[in-house]
Amino acid sequence: MTMAMSNIDQVTSLHKNNELQLLCFRLEEGKDLYAVNVFKIREVVKYDDIITIVSHEPNSLVEGLITIRELTIPLIDMRKWFYYDPETPDKDLRPYGIARNKNDDVIVMICEFSRWTIGVRIYEADRILNKKWTEMEQSSGLSKGAGNGKLVSRTRYYDGKLVQVVDIEKMLVDVFPWIDDEKAREIEEVKQLNSSKTVLLADDSPSVLRTMQGILNRLGVIHSDFINGQRLLDYLFAPTTHIDEIGAIITDLEMPEASGFEVIKQVKSNPRTKNIPIIVNSSMSGSSNEEMARSLDAEEFISKSNPLEVASALQKYMIK
Repeated sequence: MTMAMSNIDQVTSLHKNNELQLLCFRLEEGKDLYAVNVFKIREVVKYDDIITIVSHEPNSLVEGLITIRELTIPLIDMRKWFYYDPETPDKDLRPYGIARNKNDDVIVMICEFSRWTIGVRIYEADRILNKKWTEMEQSSGLSKGAGNGKLVSRTRYYDGKLVQVVDIEKMLVDVFPWIDDEKAREIEEVKQLNSSKTVLLADDSPSVLRTMQGILNRLGVIHSDFINGQRLLDYLFAPTTHIDEIGAIITDLEMPEASGFEVIKQVKSNPRTKNIPIIVNSSMSGSSNEEMARSLDAEEFISKSNPLEVASALQKYMIK
């Protein structure tokens, strides 16, 4: 079985209409539904080849290495990650691994984001759900139990059941903590900017917001932060906001209520705000996504929370 994901033209059309497609899946038979934006998934496969074990540690989130069409990638067990807590990194995660499904298959989502390709083990793929971003509800603080802090938004399935969207970027950093260590080293390299203007920042992932706040603080930049695009737009278009004090907007693309594409569209179509530079900060780092953002008149596209790229973009657009 191979399930291929949306083509670029289709996804471009979705984003321009403030819509998204979610691949729904389960981590246990008959249990909760989770989802990931199809834009981050290359395909879903039944994997029946060798899994090369790289760690026998009981706390390992990586099952091993798998090879798909000559590409060797890490295989991560998502259910184990749901029970992973950075406060107790030595916890034995073996009891929480995904059971083989009824067909005895290993089902793997091949995910591509933040310039990484990884295999994510799930119990079974369900179907693709089409939604408006306005139908997505912020999940921060709403989830209890095993998935707490690992879910960014929620919506409803065809029959009204809850579907929870996984913060897959957080999973990547939890599995490979040295990614954040690298960013911390890069943050030390950035130089302060000499600007009195404010940056507006929107991202629905708390972990990404924290990283970006660290970068902007290091740059000495004043910033106002929002957990989705709608909050940013409400602030921007409020009668009390001084538009001339805003130096740039940094926005994620995937956000509940209003996506980054909706932010770009509204900012650039309004005569009062159309000259504010917009920098897209996205893990969907393929060239097609960059073309999409630019087609809506965003000035810059940076790969997710890269300190040097953030510094360079703000230097370019805020220091005139």
